[in-house]
Amino acid sequence: MLAEKNPDGTPFVTPGKSALHRTPQDRLSGSHTGMAVGHPMITIALDAMGGDHAPRPEVEGAVLAARELGVRVLLVGQPNVVRAELAKHAAPNLPIEIISASEVITMDDHPVQAFRRKKDSSVHVASRLVREAKADGIVSAGNTGAVMTVAKFLLGTLESVDRVALAAPFPNARGGVSVLLDVGANVDSKPEHLVQFAVMGEIYYRATFGNRRPRVGVLSIGEEEIKGNELTREVYTRLKKSPVHFVGNVEGGDLFSGTVDVIVCDGFVGNIALKICEGLAVQIFGLLKKSIQSSLASQVAFLFSGKALKGLKKKIDYTEYGGAPLLGVRGVCVIGHGRSNANAVKNAIRVAAGLARARINEKIEQELSAAAVLA
Repeated sequence: MLAEKNPDGTPFVTPGKSALHRTPQDRLSGSHTGMAVGHPMITIALDAMGGDHAPRPEVEGAVLAARELGVRVLLVGQPNVVRAELAKHAAPNLPIEIISASEVITMDDHPVQAFRRKKDSSVHVASRLVREAKADGIVSAGNTGAVMTVAKFLLGTLESVDRVALAAPFPNARGGVSVLLDVGANVDSKPEHLVQFAVMGEIYYRATFGNRRPRVGVLSIGEEEIKGNELTREVYTRLKKSPVHFVGNVEGGDLFSGTVDVIVCDGFVGNIALKICEGLAVQIFGLLKKSIQSSLASQVAFLFSGKALKGLKKKIDYTEYGGAPLLGVRGVCVIGHGRSNANAVKNAIRVAAGLARARINEKIEQELSAAAVLA
């Protein structure tokens, strides 16, 4: 089922009933692979024009997600371009539809200006689909600032949330995942904002990674309560009284140690930490590749250790984690790397679908409203 729609909902082609116009009975009767009978199929609006190499990885990732995850995907973008890319894939019976958006927000666009001037961009249209309950979430690998701006203004924030936060997952030494937030949604934050980040991060961790009581720490320059700046010291005091499982301050190395599950910081520090980690990973594998190619002995050694190295690369590969959810907006929003490949797009859709199924926003509202620290 490959249907295409104009922004006003009128079809380009109508080979079958559109997801945007299905009745509740239609949604409950889906039987696509990976979808339990009796449960509605999750619908994700995918910004098909946002990434560095769009729409190729977006379309391929959408096909993989629809085929493997049983998720309906709305490919939002310029119809002719997206249609041509989709034609390269054998996907006649997959729940994928093309939704028209005439404009594209580039990486060079200023976020606020793009929000005001490009109202028919793929990000705008995808966000409106979520706002109008025609999709359960949005995924974009586009301009991060623009995606956050559009999502915050078009979707709005949850009633109990003062600031949204971008959460980034990291593999850790214990074989699990640690989450750092905020990694860029806010340059400056107040103590009450970081307390909210801690609550939202804990809920996200429980919903995504299954830990019923994740450990929460504050990123600082030392483990002692007196260490850090005025912001981190105040947050430490407040989190001790909060309902989260707060374990104290953690240092930069704990991003990967696995001693904590959720690490809280302001967006300025978090974004720098994220970029350093990403850059370090790229450089390490670049140096390793050069070392392997430097001599015959190194190449022979690689034959014996190649499986282990490939396993390590997969574990720290950002594409396996999909993207970073923007927590606190009304609706699910997952933002991926601009260089996301098809695997990253597929996994970003997986994350978005999982958060939608878990009703994460309802849980955030309930727990923030009940948290005595926010009084």
